[in-house]
Amino acid sequence: MSNKNKDAAVSFLEMASTGKVDEAYSKFVGNGFKHHNPYFEGSAEALHAAMKENAIQNPRKAIDVKRVIAEGEFVVVHFLVKHKPDELGAAVMQIFRFENGKIIEMWDLGQEIPEETPNQHGMF
Repeated sequence: MSNKNKDAAVSFLEMASTGKVDEAYSKFVGNGFKHHNPYFEGSAEALHAAMKENAIQNPRKAIDVKRVIAEGEFVVVHFLVKHKPDELGAAVMQIFRFENGKIIEMWDLGQEIPEETPNQHGMF
């Protein structure tokens, strides 16, 4: 179960980041979905619309998955996202809660990657 959910979480993010938002929602999002992004109303429809708009505004958006962790009904994906190829991007952690193989709840946390940092280990 966990590996299927891990694969589904990564596929959802990859599809959404490459502009296949409708397909990602249709395939992976379950009934009663809610999210916790503070910048949008908490419904599936609100986040879906925002993700579609983001895909239009950032057609060269790309993600690089660094790690995926699963425990029970939860999957965490830690990844680099770049809206444009030449930017440093952001380190993001997306937390998914699954029910019957579908995403029914989602949280996201992000941190811009600074040009300079005193930390020699980097963001990943």
